[in-house]
Amino acid sequence: MPSLLNELASLPSDIPERFLADCPYGPGGFLIDRILAIDPDNHVVRVRMPTHAELPITREQRADPIKHPRHVSGGLMVHMTGMVGFVHAYYVLGLAHREGWIGYGGRIHSAKFRNLALPGEPMELECTVTQIRQRSSRVVARYAFRFFQADKIIYEGDQTAMWMKIDENGAPPSLMGGDD
Repeated sequence: MPSLLNELASLPSDIPERFLADCPYGPGGFLIDRILAIDPDNHVVRVRMPTHAELPITREQRADPIKHPRHVSGGLMVHMTGMVGFVHAYYVLGLAHREGWIGYGGRIHSAKFRNLALPGEPMELECTVTQIRQRSSRVVARYAFRFFQADKIIYEGDQTAMWMKIDENGAPPSLMGGDD
């Protein structure tokens, strides 16, 4: 996808408007402010996520500095795996939402929360495709995720997602085979 990667020629970069307009989530759900690296040959994407006390779920925590410090929730980190996967699908696989492509998580094989991510320092989120099967209207990818804050590993995950091309009638392809 050289034309898409050209808009990121000066990595690290702010998120291009063209990409944001195509994202199925608005800014309150996307939560990534920079693309740090895209390696299409090795299917690796690295992005930056700001952390602050007003993140979804974080703002609702009944925080105590000792017993329950305010932190980026595990549920939000799982959501962010989908956002990093979307960056990969768009820039590496060329699957544009505006062209009918949408992805959904299929399985969390493992999720390990190593440390709390405290508000303040941004996190760097990385995904690497470990397996991929591509067809004309469906892509199944298995991802290894690693999220860092400063020098600490925060989250490690192994997950599978399916990207489907929705036909002009609005019906997704069959999930039980029969793909062309």
